[in-house]
This record gives sequence, C-alpha cells and structure tokens, in this order.
Amino acid sequence: MPTPSLSSKQLEFENAVDAMERYIDLGWTDGLPIVPPTVEAVRRSLDMAGRSPSEILGADPVKGRVVTAEKAAINAVMAGCRPEYLPVVLAAVEAICEPEFNLHAVSASTMGSAVMLVVGGPTAERLGVNSGVNAFGPGHRPNATIGRAVRLVMMNAVGAVPGELDKATLGHPGKYAWCFAEEERARPWEALHVQRGFGPEQSAVTAFAGLPPVQVSNHEARSPEGIFASFVDAMFTAGPGQEEIVVVLCPEHMGYVRAAGWSRRDVQEHLFRAAQRTASAWSRVGVAVGNGDPDAMVGVARAPESVTPIVAGGAAGAFSSVVALWGGGGNSRSVTKEIRTS
Repeated sequence: MPTPSLSSKQLEFENAVDAMERYIDLGWTDGLPIVPPTVEAVRRSLDMAGRSPSEILGADPVKGRVVTAEKAAINAVMAGCRPEYLPVVLAAVEAICEPEFNLHAVSASTMGSAVMLVVGGPTAERLGVNSGVNAFGPGHRPNATIGRAVRLVMMNAVGAVPGELDKATLGHPGKYAWCFAEEERARPWEALHVQRGFGPEQSAVTAFAGLPPVQVSNHEARSPEGIFASFVDAMFTAGPGQEEIVVVLCPEHMGYVRAAGWSRRDVQEHLFRAAQRTASAWSRVGVAVGNGDPDAMVGVARAPESVTPIVAGGAAGAFSSVVALWGGGGNSRSVTKEIRTS
C-alpha cells in the first residue's frame, strides 16, 4: 500500500550541494553536510518500515512538540540512513520520548549528555551494527547514521538546538552519533533487551543519556577482582548515589570474568560493594553525603541493579569503559523499545 501524502513543507533546489548548504545555513544540521531528504527517499523509508507518516512517536512534554514517523524519516534520510535502518531510528525516538527518559531536561541541561543507543537482537546482526573493533567510533554506516538521525530529530523536531534549548557547557563527541551493538560472541549472559523482558528472537534498542565514557585500562590483572579494581577507580568519577551506571566490558576483560565463572549478577554485586567510600572520604573531594556519620559507607551505585554491564569492543586490547548517566540516572532512566519491522 503506498505511503499517504507527506505533510512537511517541500523546498526546491537546483542541486544537492545547494540543498546541503541551505540546510546548514538554516541550522537544520549538526554542522556536517546532509543527504537531501527528497520525497521519494522519505517515502521509501516509511514504506520499508510499514509506518504511516502521521504516526505519533512521542512528544516533548514541555515544549509540546510532537514527533511523527514522517519527521523521524526525514531526519534519518538527512543523516544518511539506508531505508532498512528506519525501524531502529523509530524505536529509538519512541524510547527517548518516554517520560522516564526526561528528554526535555536531558536536552537542555548544561551537563551535556548524549543519547547512547545499544541495539540488540537479530536486527543488529542483519543491519551490521558494529559491536566489535571501534564500537564507539567511526567506520560503520549503521552506527554512524542511526545515532546521528536521533540527534537530528532532537534538534529539528524537538528543538534541541545548541545554544538555544541545548545549553551543554561542553557536550561531547557522542552528541554527533553514539550507537553500537552488544558483542554476542563474548557475552556469557542474556542480551540487555532480554534481561528487560523481551524475547531473544525480538530486536530492541535501549537509549541511555550518557556522559563522556571513561576508558579503563588494565593489562596486568587476570582475575575479575584485579580487573574491576580499575573499573572502581573510574566509577568514582561519577559521584555517589548513581541510579544507573553503565560498565562496557571489552572481550579481553570479559574473557577473564567468564573464565572465573562470574555471572552478570556477580559483576553487579562486586562493583556495587567495591565502589564505596566513607562519607568523610567523599567530603574530602567536595561531595557532601551521608546522614552525619563520617564513617558511613556510601557507594557510587545505589544498588547492585544500578550497574548495567554490557559487552562490546574489539577482541584485542584490554580497554573497557565506564559510562555515567545524566543526573546519576535518577532524573533520566534508560528505556528499551522493541524494533518493529514490517
């Protein structure tokens, strides 16, 4: 069935270069050139996703700006997405529009978080979403363009324009694009979306409001306890009382954890216990915590469940990462949405 007519205003240009330059001049891009979103390209993406242009994905509760499938498709084309990527973009937009993600506050905060997308299930493999070497970096079209599409939606459909609604003091490069998949071959436990109630045959995307990742380097330790001592040091940079904090384990580190027979729960409980210091120790670094007892132990994570372990990265190199979330994860909670394919 053909896609219904699009409702967005249509512009005409002499050529693609003129269109790209005009979009940049109007502030409709992230500063990089875009793919001109022709009517044909937008319709093709919507047709492949089996979605109506007028379908509402969500809205910003403060500004009242509604995001439709058409608007998401336009920005996906602009970002360079292939039509088959659109279902992932739509699911990601649905996720960030959920109340618990707190999109308006995340967008406006001076803290400068970025939307970090973790894609899981058969769709990740089918589309070739990178989970291995350079998982956070360039070189893979699905990762680059899906993440970029969500940022462009936030700018153009929600109004999170830098210097206007977006007041990030510094921001970080993940605000251009931050999307990766879990490394299936190295992961000894269920996928993230399965842990959150979806079936292994389903595909889903999880959106986090991620602050800049802190790289963890440990080439010496061969035990989980020794390896995680380095993670604890990185976790302290997030501060106390984190409702959610993400730990991205590279396959080399994960290999030792797996060989020791540690479960996901073991990892969570160990990091929860290990990343604690006394209230007086927190006060020495300028953080006031506790109930007046200087010897009270206060953790980075509020509970073991606050730690989310994810496996990703190249097979070589003992470099992992700790990703704190905006507002400690308490004011913005991660959201997982199913990727619907036609």
